[in-house]
Amino acid sequence: MTLERHLAGYLTQLGLERNASPQTVKSYREDLTQALSFVREQSQTESTTPERWTIRTLRAFAAWLHTQGYAKTTVARRLAAVRGFGKYLCRHGVHASNPAEALRGPKRDRPLPHFLTVSDVQKLLDAPGSLDRYARRDRAILETIYSAGMRVSELTGLNVRDLQLDDGVAVVRGKGKKERLALIGDQATVALKAWLADRGPMIDDLGKPVDAVFLNKSGTRLTSRSVGRLLVKHLRKAGLDPRTSPHTLRHSFATHLLDAGADVRGVQELLGHKNLTTTQVYTHVTTQRLRTSYNAAHPRANG
Repeated sequence: MTLERHLAGYLTQLGLERNASPQTVKSYREDLTQALSFVREQSQTESTTPERWTIRTLRAFAAWLHTQGYAKTTVARRLAAVRGFGKYLCRHGVHASNPAEALRGPKRDRPLPHFLTVSDVQKLLDAPGSLDRYARRDRAILETIYSAGMRVSELTGLNVRDLQLDDGVAVVRGKGKKERLALIGDQATVALKAWLADRGPMIDDLGKPVDAVFLNKSGTRLTSRSVGRLLVKHLRKAGLDPRTSPHTLRHSFATHLLDAGADVRGVQELLGHKNLTTTQVYTHVTTQRLRTSYNAAHPRANG
């Protein structure tokens, strides 16, 4: 069987057995298709047998990626895809060992996450106002993302049955469709209840049941792209940095909790991070801010 056939099986497994999102499967397909194209060119054949998937060829592929000027994150992602595919080949008895196991991506620079100050968040949350149902919807969206630290995909994936507003929680499905409980604060709960009161008549007008919490004007589930567009509108209205994304509110959620003394492991659980190191980037933000304040205020901080 060719590597191309094995790749098709691997992508199917990612989608069906490991619950990878369509976007993740698409990224793996693109990364591994490029790797197989490289192997074909090296072998000067139209398709590739597993024997061509060697550490020598894969090292040449890694070196080639570096010469193409790709960002470090892109190179690291593509080599990670190659390692994952190698594991799949081993599990299915194609190779005795993973020839890609020794491949390591470039050390990535980890930029500190962009976040809004508490006062800027307040300006943004006030921007939609409450003049009509869509203003109240937008307010509920922004309040919910910031209150719960949700990813925008988690927000748009919310169904009405996921909300337990009397208990101040919502069931969200994160990466890999893993479920967790997200906490909903009082102000976000008020905003959500106001929107749900508007949503009811919309559903009645449609004459059919709709699961999604957040709807567009056609009565269908709001998309992540639509949330990005409405955020841009309210950023402009509030006079805030237009480069701010929905994920910035998630960053702000984590940073503000840690600034106020929250435990980093508790924040990790609230964010749904698998690894603590992913959450610890926010401690660098708070430490850097403390250092700036210290240097400005302490009489013996600077020589």
